[in-house]
Amino acid sequence: MSGSLDAHVVVAHADVDAHLTLAPGEVLAVMGPSGAGKTTLLDAIAGLTRLDGGYVQIDGTLLADARQHTPPSRRAIGLLGQEALLFPHMSAVGNIAFAAQSAGASRDEARAVAEEWMPRIGLSGLGDRRPDRLSGGQRQRVALARALAARPRVLLLDEPFSSLDVQAAAQLREVVRDQLQHTTTIVVSHTLADAEALADRLVILEQGRITQQGPLPEVLSTPASDFTQAVAASR
Repeated sequence: MSGSLDAHVVVAHADVDAHLTLAPGEVLAVMGPSGAGKTTLLDAIAGLTRLDGGYVQIDGTLLADARQHTPPSRRAIGLLGQEALLFPHMSAVGNIAFAAQSAGASRDEARAVAEEWMPRIGLSGLGDRRPDRLSGGQRQRVALARALAARPRVLLLDEPFSSLDVQAAAQLREVVRDQLQHTTTIVVSHTLADAEALADRLVILEQGRITQQGPLPEVLSTPASDFTQAVAASR
């Protein structure tokens, strides 16, 4: 299933009221102060939170509204957060293969897909290692490959680099940028470097509402709030 799909999201929730539209293959960054509702927005799209109103629609398929709720397992939406959450009893290749097989590949096909991912994420020769023998940055790389091997309709990244040191975060941004060229993605971050490295467009979410959105350079050059001005000043 291709990730290059249209995504239309109107979330009406106690904590968030937002309307997002993503073009096929677009990477959208969402930034905002703590408590703005960024994680709630992703949880609503992934199906971890039920909607009070609005809807989630991807490529013409309605996944949720105030009356309908498609379970997360049936949405084909990938969610990668701060923690890799790999299966501890599986190797790196095994974790990736599990996702590919869940997406419909045979066992042999899934294993081949997983093996192909290892050099793409810079981990050649480490496929047989279990998570406890990988560094934090390496585990996040495997988690990214696992998320993409599941062929999600949309990939959601929730502060995926915040638990890494500066060098590991910079390296993983490069890996992510290379792998997201054809995947419709929303990345939530408090770090401008993430948005600049990955996103085509930037949304500012404050107190559960979108206060500004547009091409990243445009938003940063004409900040509409104190928060956005502070973000622009951090460049």
